[in-house]
Amino acid sequence: MGVSIEIGKGRRKHGKAAIGGNLTIYEAAEGKKALLDALDSVAELEINLSAVAEMDTAGVQLLVLLKQVAAASGKKLHLVAHSPASLDVLDCYKLAAFFGDPVVIPSRRKSRRN
Repeated sequence: MGVSIEIGKGRRKHGKAAIGGNLTIYEAAEGKKALLDALDSVAELEINLSAVAEMDTAGVQLLVLLKQVAAASGKKLHLVAHSPASLDVLDCYKLAAFFGDPVVIPSRRKSRRN
């Protein structure tokens, strides 16, 4: 998993993180500290999931942990730009409401028959 983190400066600190690659049992621990540190340093953190290629239960557990830590410390956490892989897992566990972020569901293209 590649995690890139940008912390914005301003009156109210707002941070952005992007997760790329896989968010599975093999990679989740790698990004845990970086994401917790990012959350610790801002009042609001936005995590972009658009480049997540694969996600499993360990990835979901990491996102749930981040949401719980944010809530316990009076901070905000937003998941944005969900990839199809992240949408599949969040839907499987029915967690969209738990995170409370708007989810854009891409339309499926119909195949053309000639």
